[in-house]
Amino acid sequence: MSLRNIGIVYRKELTEALRDRRTLITTFLVPLLMIPVLGAGFAGVMSAVIGSAKKEKARVAIVGGEDSPGVVAALKRNAKLNVLAATADWRNQVVGKEIRAAVEIPPHFELDLGQGKAPTVTINVYGGELKSEMAAANVDSVLKEYRDSVATGQLVANHLSAELLKPFSVKRLNIAPPEKTAGAFLGGIIAYMLILMCLQGAMNPAIDLTAGEKERGTMETILSSPVSRTHLVLGKFLLVVTASLVTAILLLFSVSVSSTVLQKSGALEQMADEGEPIPQLALKPAAIASVLIMTVPLSVLFSAGLFTIALFAKSHKEAQSYIAPLMFLVVIPAISAMLPGVDLTPKLAIVPLLNVSLLCKELVTGEYHWNYIAIIFASTCVYAAGALYLAVKMFQRESVLFRS
Repeated sequence: MSLRNIGIVYRKELTEALRDRRTLITTFLVPLLMIPVLGAGFAGVMSAVIGSAKKEKARVAIVGGEDSPGVVAALKRNAKLNVLAATADWRNQVVGKEIRAAVEIPPHFELDLGQGKAPTVTINVYGGELKSEMAAANVDSVLKEYRDSVATGQLVANHLSAELLKPFSVKRLNIAPPEKTAGAFLGGIIAYMLILMCLQGAMNPAIDLTAGEKERGTMETILSSPVSRTHLVLGKFLLVVTASLVTAILLLFSVSVSSTVLQKSGALEQMADEGEPIPQLALKPAAIASVLIMTVPLSVLFSAGLFTIALFAKSHKEAQSYIAPLMFLVVIPAISAMLPGVDLTPKLAIVPLLNVSLLCKELVTGEYHWNYIAIIFASTCVYAAGALYLAVKMFQRESVLFRS
Protein backbone atom coordinates (compact mmCIF):
# COMPACT_ATOMS: atom_id res chain seq x y z
CA MET A 1 0.00 0.00 0.00
CA SER A 2 1.38 3.38 -1.03
CA LEU A 3 0.71 6.17 1.45
CA ARG A 4 2.07 8.60 -1.15
CA ASN A 5 -0.61 7.68 -3.67
CA ILE A 6 -3.32 7.87 -1.02
CA GLY A 7 -2.01 11.29 -0.01
CA ILE A 8 -2.08 12.51 -3.61
CA VAL A 9 -5.71 11.44 -4.03
CA TYR A 10 -6.60 12.95 -0.68
CA ARG A 11 -5.03 16.33 -1.46
CA LYS A 12 -6.66 16.43 -4.88
CA GLU A 13 -10.11 15.71 -3.45
CA LEU A 14 -9.56 18.13 -0.55
CA THR A 15 -8.70 20.94 -2.95
CA GLU A 16 -11.86 20.34 -4.95
CA ALA A 17 -14.00 20.02 -1.82
CA LEU A 18 -12.79 23.39 -0.52
CA ARG A 19 -14.01 24.93 -3.76
CA ASP A 20 -17.49 23.47 -3.35
CA ARG A 21 -19.83 25.90 -1.64
CA ARG A 22 -22.31 23.22 -0.57
CA THR A 23 -19.61 21.20 1.20
CA LEU A 24 -18.24 24.30 2.95
CA ILE A 25 -21.68 25.25 4.24
CA THR A 26 -22.55 21.80 5.62
CA THR A 27 -19.06 21.25 7.06
CA PHE A 28 -18.31 24.65 8.59
CA LEU A 29 -21.31 26.97 8.80
CA VAL A 30 -24.04 24.54 9.87
CA PRO A 31 -22.30 23.11 12.98
CA LEU A 32 -21.01 26.54 14.00
CA LEU A 33 -24.30 28.40 13.70
CA MET A 34 -26.92 25.74 14.44
CA ILE A 35 -26.25 25.38 18.17
CA PRO A 36 -26.03 29.13 18.94
CA VAL A 37 -29.17 29.85 16.94
CA LEU A 38 -31.16 26.95 18.39
CA GLY A 39 -29.75 27.42 21.89
CA ALA A 40 -30.30 31.17 22.01
CA GLY A 41 -33.76 30.79 20.52
CA PHE A 42 -34.80 28.01 22.89
CA ALA A 43 -33.36 29.73 25.96
CA GLY A 44 -34.92 33.04 25.00
CA VAL A 45 -38.36 31.56 24.39
CA MET A 46 -38.31 29.41 27.53
CA SER A 47 -37.03 32.26 29.68
CA ALA A 48 -39.73 34.58 28.35
CA VAL A 49 -42.52 32.00 28.73
CA ILE A 50 -41.53 30.89 32.23
CA GLY A 51 -40.90 34.46 33.35
CA SER A 52 -44.29 35.53 32.04
CA ALA A 53 -45.99 32.56 33.72
CA LYS A 54 -44.37 33.37 37.07
CA LYS A 55 -45.40 37.03 36.92
CA GLU A 56 -48.95 36.38 35.74
CA LYS A 57 -51.73 36.55 38.30
CA ALA A 58 -53.56 33.43 37.19
CA ARG A 59 -57.30 33.65 36.58
CA VAL A 60 -58.93 30.82 38.54
CA ALA A 61 -62.65 30.09 38.71
CA ILE A 62 -64.42 28.75 41.81
CA VAL A 63 -67.16 26.22 41.05
CA GLY A 64 -69.43 25.95 44.10
CA GLY A 65 -68.17 27.00 47.52
CA GLU A 66 -71.17 29.19 48.39
CA ASP A 67 -71.49 27.37 51.74
CA SER A 68 -67.73 27.16 52.32
CA PRO A 69 -66.47 30.75 52.71
CA GLY A 70 -63.29 29.75 54.54
CA VAL A 71 -61.63 27.87 51.71
CA VAL A 72 -62.79 30.49 49.18
CA ALA A 73 -61.28 33.25 51.30
CA ALA A 74 -58.01 31.32 51.56
CA LEU A 75 -57.82 31.10 47.76
CA LYS A 76 -58.61 34.81 47.36
CA ARG A 77 -55.86 35.79 49.79
CA ASN A 78 -53.17 34.24 47.59
CA ALA A 79 -51.35 37.03 45.74
CA LYS A 80 -50.66 34.81 42.70
CA LEU A 81 -54.33 34.00 42.06
CA ASN A 82 -57.14 36.08 40.60
CA VAL A 83 -60.20 34.23 41.88
CA LEU A 84 -63.38 34.59 39.81
CA ALA A 85 -66.90 33.22 40.04
CA ALA A 86 -67.44 30.37 37.62
CA THR A 87 -69.74 30.71 34.64
CA ALA A 88 -71.78 27.93 33.04
CA ASP A 89 -69.12 27.28 30.38
CA TRP A 90 -66.13 27.17 32.74
CA ARG A 91 -64.86 23.95 31.16
CA ASN A 92 -64.64 25.60 27.75
CA GLN A 93 -62.93 28.58 29.37
CA VAL A 94 -60.18 26.34 30.76
CA VAL A 95 -59.68 24.62 27.41
CA GLY A 96 -59.78 27.99 25.63
CA LYS A 97 -57.19 29.40 28.09
CA GLU A 98 -59.53 32.19 29.18
CA ILE A 99 -58.99 30.96 32.73
CA ARG A 100 -56.05 28.87 33.90
CA ALA A 101 -57.88 26.48 36.24
CA ALA A 102 -61.26 25.81 37.82
CA VAL A 103 -61.60 24.65 41.43
CA GLU A 104 -64.67 22.50 42.17
CA ILE A 105 -65.69 22.66 45.82
CA PRO A 106 -68.32 20.06 46.75
CA PRO A 107 -71.53 21.08 48.57
CA HIS A 108 -71.33 21.30 52.39
CA PHE A 109 -67.55 21.07 52.11
CA GLU A 110 -66.71 22.84 55.38
CA LEU A 111 -69.58 21.20 57.29
CA ASP A 112 -68.28 17.75 56.35
CA LEU A 113 -64.75 18.48 57.58
CA GLY A 114 -64.00 16.50 60.73
CA GLN A 115 -67.25 14.52 60.49
CA GLY A 116 -65.64 11.28 59.37
CA LYS A 117 -65.99 12.27 55.75
CA ALA A 118 -63.25 13.11 53.26
CA PRO A 119 -64.67 15.52 50.67
CA THR A 120 -62.65 15.99 47.50
CA VAL A 121 -61.74 19.31 45.94
CA THR A 122 -61.08 18.95 42.20
CA ILE A 123 -58.65 21.22 40.35
CA ASN A 124 -59.52 21.22 36.65
CA VAL A 125 -56.56 22.14 34.43
CA TYR A 126 -55.41 22.17 30.84
CA GLY A 127 -52.95 19.27 31.07
CA GLY A 128 -49.50 20.02 29.64
CA GLU A 129 -50.13 23.79 29.36
CA LEU A 130 -47.46 25.59 31.40
CA LYS A 131 -49.51 28.46 32.81
CA SER A 132 -52.41 26.18 33.68
CA GLU A 133 -50.12 23.75 35.48
CA MET A 134 -48.45 26.57 37.42
CA ALA A 135 -51.84 27.98 38.44
CA ALA A 136 -52.91 24.51 39.60
CA ALA A 137 -49.71 24.22 41.64
CA ASN A 138 -50.51 27.51 43.41
CA VAL A 139 -54.08 26.37 44.10
CA ASP A 140 -52.80 23.05 45.41
CA SER A 141 -50.42 24.86 47.75
CA VAL A 142 -53.24 27.01 49.16
CA LEU A 143 -55.50 24.00 49.68
CA LYS A 144 -52.78 22.07 51.49
CA GLU A 145 -52.19 25.00 53.85
CA TYR A 146 -55.92 25.29 54.47
CA ARG A 147 -56.17 21.54 55.11
CA ASP A 148 -53.33 21.71 57.63
CA SER A 149 -54.93 24.68 59.39
CA VAL A 150 -58.25 22.83 59.69
CA ALA A 151 -56.54 19.72 61.07
CA THR A 152 -54.50 21.78 63.50
CA GLY A 153 -57.63 23.57 64.76
CA GLN A 154 -59.38 20.26 65.41
CA LEU A 155 -56.41 18.92 67.33
CA VAL A 156 -56.22 22.02 69.50
CA ALA A 157 -59.98 21.87 70.14
CA ASN A 158 -59.53 18.34 71.46
CA HIS A 159 -56.57 19.39 73.64
CA LEU A 160 -54.10 17.51 71.47
CA SER A 161 -50.73 18.67 70.26
CA ALA A 162 -50.58 20.05 66.71
CA GLU A 163 -47.36 18.06 66.30
CA LEU A 164 -49.48 14.92 65.89
CA LEU A 165 -50.35 16.22 62.44
CA LYS A 166 -46.72 15.92 61.37
CA PRO A 167 -44.92 13.47 63.67
CA PHE A 168 -41.91 13.61 61.37
CA SER A 169 -40.82 15.53 58.29
CA VAL A 170 -39.39 14.31 55.00
CA LYS A 171 -36.75 16.23 53.12
CA ARG A 172 -35.51 15.41 49.64
CA LEU A 173 -31.96 16.56 48.97
CA ASN A 174 -30.19 16.40 45.64
CA ILE A 175 -26.62 15.45 46.53
CA ALA A 176 -25.43 15.24 42.93
CA PRO A 177 -23.24 18.20 41.92
CA PRO A 178 -25.02 20.75 39.70
CA GLU A 179 -22.67 20.01 36.80
CA LYS A 180 -23.62 16.31 36.88
CA THR A 181 -27.33 17.06 37.05
CA ALA A 182 -27.11 19.39 34.08
CA GLY A 183 -24.65 17.10 32.31
CA ALA A 184 -27.18 14.27 32.21
CA PHE A 185 -29.52 16.53 30.25
CA LEU A 186 -26.85 18.24 28.14
CA GLY A 187 -25.06 14.95 27.42
CA GLY A 188 -28.12 13.45 25.75
CA ILE A 189 -28.52 16.51 23.53
CA ILE A 190 -24.82 16.56 22.61
CA ALA A 191 -24.86 12.86 21.75
CA TYR A 192 -27.96 13.33 19.58
CA MET A 193 -26.55 16.35 17.75
CA LEU A 194 -23.12 14.76 17.39
CA ILE A 195 -24.46 11.66 15.66
CA LEU A 196 -26.58 13.69 13.28
CA MET A 197 -23.77 16.13 12.50
CA CYS A 198 -21.23 13.35 11.89
CA LEU A 199 -23.67 11.82 9.42
CA GLN A 200 -24.52 15.15 7.82
CA GLY A 201 -20.87 16.17 7.54
CA ALA A 202 -19.96 12.96 5.71
CA MET A 203 -23.03 12.86 3.49
CA ASN A 204 -22.30 15.52 0.86
CA PRO A 205 -18.62 14.60 0.31
CA ALA A 206 -19.51 10.89 0.08
CA ILE A 207 -22.17 11.58 -2.54
CA ASP A 208 -20.01 14.02 -4.49
CA LEU A 209 -17.00 11.67 -4.64
CA THR A 210 -19.05 8.73 -5.92
CA ALA A 211 -22.37 9.51 -7.58
CA GLY A 212 -21.19 13.03 -8.32
CA GLU A 213 -18.19 11.69 -10.25
CA LYS A 214 -20.49 9.46 -12.29
CA GLU A 215 -22.91 12.29 -13.00
CA ARG A 216 -20.09 14.59 -14.16
CA GLY A 217 -18.56 11.82 -16.27
CA THR A 218 -15.19 12.00 -14.49
CA MET A 219 -15.24 8.55 -12.88
CA GLU A 220 -13.68 6.91 -15.97
CA THR A 221 -10.90 9.51 -16.01
CA ILE A 222 -10.04 8.88 -12.38
CA LEU A 223 -10.04 5.11 -12.82
CA SER A 224 -7.66 5.39 -15.79
CA SER A 225 -4.99 7.05 -13.62
CA PRO A 226 -1.94 5.00 -12.55
CA VAL A 227 -3.23 4.92 -8.94
CA SER A 228 -4.79 1.64 -7.86
CA ARG A 229 -8.45 1.47 -6.97
CA THR A 230 -7.65 0.67 -3.35
CA HIS A 231 -5.57 3.85 -3.09
CA LEU A 232 -8.31 5.81 -4.84
CA VAL A 233 -11.06 4.67 -2.48
CA LEU A 234 -8.87 5.21 0.60
CA GLY A 235 -7.93 8.71 -0.50
CA LYS A 236 -11.56 9.61 -1.17
CA PHE A 237 -12.63 7.93 2.04
CA LEU A 238 -10.13 9.96 4.11
CA LEU A 239 -11.64 13.16 2.77
CA VAL A 240 -15.12 12.04 3.82
CA VAL A 241 -13.80 11.19 7.29
CA THR A 242 -12.08 14.57 7.48
CA ALA A 243 -15.32 16.39 6.67
CA SER A 244 -17.21 14.34 9.28
CA LEU A 245 -14.60 14.97 11.99
CA VAL A 246 -14.33 18.68 11.23
CA THR A 247 -18.10 18.94 11.55
CA ALA A 248 -17.97 17.15 14.92
CA ILE A 249 -15.13 19.34 16.20
CA LEU A 250 -16.90 22.54 15.19
CA LEU A 251 -20.12 21.29 16.77
CA LEU A 252 -18.39 20.60 20.10
CA PHE A 253 -16.68 23.99 19.94
CA SER A 254 -20.02 25.66 19.25
CA VAL A 255 -21.72 23.78 22.11
CA SER A 256 -18.91 24.68 24.52
CA VAL A 257 -19.01 28.38 23.66
CA SER A 258 -22.81 28.54 23.60
CA SER A 259 -23.20 26.76 26.96
CA THR A 260 -20.64 29.08 28.56
CA VAL A 261 -22.40 32.17 27.21
CA LEU A 262 -25.78 30.80 28.32
CA GLN A 263 -24.41 30.09 31.78
CA LYS A 264 -23.24 33.69 32.18
CA SER A 265 -26.31 35.30 30.61
CA GLY A 266 -28.60 34.67 33.58
CA ALA A 267 -31.23 32.88 31.49
CA LEU A 268 -30.78 29.69 33.52
CA GLU A 269 -31.61 31.56 36.73
CA GLN A 270 -34.93 32.56 35.20
CA MET A 271 -35.78 28.98 34.24
CA ALA A 272 -34.68 27.39 37.55
CA ASP A 273 -37.28 26.78 40.25
CA GLU A 274 -37.09 28.74 43.48
CA GLY A 275 -34.68 27.17 45.93
CA GLU A 276 -33.19 24.90 43.28
CA PRO A 277 -29.49 25.22 42.33
CA ILE A 278 -28.72 26.79 38.99
CA PRO A 279 -27.66 24.10 36.47
CA GLN A 280 -24.02 24.17 35.40
CA LEU A 281 -23.92 23.70 31.63
CA ALA A 282 -20.31 24.63 30.94
CA LEU A 283 -18.39 21.72 29.38
CA LYS A 284 -15.03 20.71 30.79
CA PRO A 285 -12.06 20.24 28.44
CA ALA A 286 -11.70 16.59 29.51
CA ALA A 287 -15.32 15.90 28.51
CA ILE A 288 -14.85 17.54 25.13
CA ALA A 289 -11.64 15.61 24.44
CA SER A 290 -13.09 12.24 25.48
CA VAL A 291 -16.23 12.74 23.39
CA LEU A 292 -14.10 13.73 20.41
CA ILE A 293 -12.00 10.58 20.71
CA MET A 294 -15.13 8.43 20.64
CA THR A 295 -16.26 10.34 17.57
CA VAL A 296 -13.36 9.07 15.44
CA PRO A 297 -14.58 5.48 14.92
CA LEU A 298 -18.13 6.81 14.59
CA SER A 299 -17.05 9.11 11.75
CA VAL A 300 -15.21 6.22 10.08
CA LEU A 301 -18.34 4.07 10.32
CA PHE A 302 -20.59 6.75 8.84
CA SER A 303 -18.11 7.69 6.12
CA ALA A 304 -17.59 4.12 4.94
CA GLY A 305 -21.31 3.35 5.06
CA LEU A 306 -22.31 6.48 3.15
CA PHE A 307 -19.49 5.97 0.64
CA THR A 308 -20.70 2.44 -0.09
CA ILE A 309 -24.37 3.38 -0.40
CA ALA A 310 -23.70 6.39 -2.63
CA LEU A 311 -21.45 4.28 -4.85
CA PHE A 312 -24.50 2.39 -6.13
CA ALA A 313 -26.19 5.60 -7.35
CA LYS A 314 -25.78 7.07 -10.82
CA SER A 315 -26.59 10.65 -9.85
CA HIS A 316 -26.54 12.99 -6.88
CA LYS A 317 -30.33 12.91 -6.58
CA GLU A 318 -30.45 9.13 -6.69
CA ALA A 319 -27.80 8.89 -3.98
CA GLN A 320 -29.85 11.17 -1.71
CA SER A 321 -32.88 8.91 -2.14
CA TYR A 322 -30.76 5.88 -1.15
CA ILE A 323 -29.36 7.61 1.93
CA ALA A 324 -32.67 9.11 3.16
CA PRO A 325 -33.83 5.90 4.94
CA LEU A 326 -30.49 5.81 6.79
CA MET A 327 -31.43 9.05 8.54
CA PHE A 328 -34.37 7.34 10.24
CA LEU A 329 -32.21 4.41 11.35
CA VAL A 330 -29.72 6.83 12.88
CA VAL A 331 -32.27 9.03 14.64
CA ILE A 332 -33.83 6.14 16.60
CA PRO A 333 -30.74 5.18 18.66
CA ALA A 334 -29.74 8.84 18.98
CA ILE A 335 -33.10 9.73 20.54
CA SER A 336 -33.19 6.57 22.67
CA ALA A 337 -30.16 7.77 24.61
CA MET A 338 -32.09 10.88 25.65
CA LEU A 339 -34.92 8.88 27.22
CA PRO A 340 -34.93 8.65 31.04
CA GLY A 341 -33.98 5.28 32.46
CA VAL A 342 -31.91 4.18 29.45
CA ASP A 343 -28.48 3.51 30.94
CA LEU A 344 -25.32 1.93 29.63
CA THR A 345 -25.21 -1.87 30.08
CA PRO A 346 -22.92 -4.61 28.70
CA LYS A 347 -25.57 -5.55 26.11
CA LEU A 348 -26.16 -1.98 24.96
CA ALA A 349 -22.40 -1.41 24.80
CA ILE A 350 -22.23 -3.41 21.56
CA VAL A 351 -25.28 -1.87 19.87
CA PRO A 352 -24.02 0.43 17.09
CA LEU A 353 -24.69 4.16 17.53
CA LEU A 354 -26.71 3.66 20.71
CA ASN A 355 -23.55 2.66 22.57
CA VAL A 356 -21.68 5.81 21.49
CA SER A 357 -24.69 7.98 22.27
CA LEU A 358 -25.04 6.56 25.79
CA LEU A 359 -21.31 6.80 26.40
CA CYS A 360 -21.20 10.45 25.32
CA LYS A 361 -23.91 11.22 27.86
CA GLU A 362 -21.83 9.54 30.57
CA LEU A 363 -18.63 11.34 29.53
CA VAL A 364 -20.27 14.77 29.66
CA THR A 365 -21.32 14.13 33.27
CA GLY A 366 -17.73 13.19 34.14
CA GLU A 367 -18.32 9.44 34.50
CA TYR A 368 -15.57 7.29 32.97
CA HIS A 369 -16.47 3.59 32.93
CA TRP A 370 -13.28 2.27 31.38
CA ASN A 371 -14.62 -1.23 30.76
CA TYR A 372 -17.54 0.18 28.77
CA ILE A 373 -15.27 2.67 27.01
CA ALA A 374 -13.00 -0.16 25.86
CA ILE A 375 -15.92 -2.32 24.69
CA ILE A 376 -17.62 0.53 22.83
CA PHE A 377 -14.45 1.82 21.21
CA ALA A 378 -13.39 -1.68 20.12
CA SER A 379 -16.84 -2.67 18.81
CA THR A 380 -17.27 0.59 16.92
CA CYS A 381 -13.81 0.15 15.38
CA VAL A 382 -14.80 -3.36 14.25
CA TYR A 383 -18.01 -2.05 12.68
CA ALA A 384 -16.08 0.77 11.01
CA ALA A 385 -13.44 -1.62 9.66
CA GLY A 386 -16.15 -3.86 8.25
CA ALA A 387 -17.84 -0.91 6.55
CA LEU A 388 -14.53 0.28 5.11
CA TYR A 389 -13.71 -3.21 3.80
CA LEU A 390 -17.09 -3.32 2.09
CA ALA A 391 -16.49 0.12 0.54
CA VAL A 392 -13.14 -1.00 -0.92
CA LYS A 393 -14.70 -4.17 -2.32
CA MET A 394 -17.62 -2.31 -3.90
CA PHE A 395 -15.26 0.21 -5.52
CA GLN A 396 -13.45 -2.65 -7.25
CA ARG A 397 -16.62 -4.04 -8.86
CA GLU A 398 -17.36 -2.85 -12.39
CA SER A 399 -21.05 -3.73 -11.98
CA VAL A 400 -21.31 -1.21 -9.16
CA LEU A 401 -19.25 1.57 -10.71
CA PHE A 402 -20.86 1.37 -14.15
CA ARG A 403 -24.25 -0.16 -13.56
CA SER A 404 -26.82 0.65 -16.22
